[in-house]
Amino acid sequence: MTQSIAEAEELLPLTPTVFHILLAVAANPRHGYAIMQEVNARSDGRVGLGPGTLYGAIRRMCREGLLEKTDPPAGEQRDPRRRYYAITAFGTAAMEAEVERMRRLVTHAQATLRNSKA
Repeated sequence: MTQSIAEAEELLPLTPTVFHILLAVAANPRHGYAIMQEVNARSDGRVGLGPGTLYGAIRRMCREGLLEKTDPPAGEQRDPRRRYYAITAFGTAAMEAEVERMRRLVTHAQATLRNSKA
């Protein structure tokens, strides 16, 4: 199933959980625990995903076409208990659309703050 950029924009705004998960797997596939560790490290411990939140979000994201199950990256030992997830082209489009939405919001907020001090 091929999804369009317009369909990706319909998902906006992404929840923080979805955005953090997409960001965690953007460069390379990860298993659930590694996603939790990456989110925690990237947010300096301010964002913690519990297993229920993480795996519920992953299931929804797979159904929506944002993520897909994949094989472990080259060099990682296969462990049958671990499921690896990779971002899809649609997931990348959704993440890019969210980054652009946030960029516009921050630009507007900065302009508003500058004008309020004038």
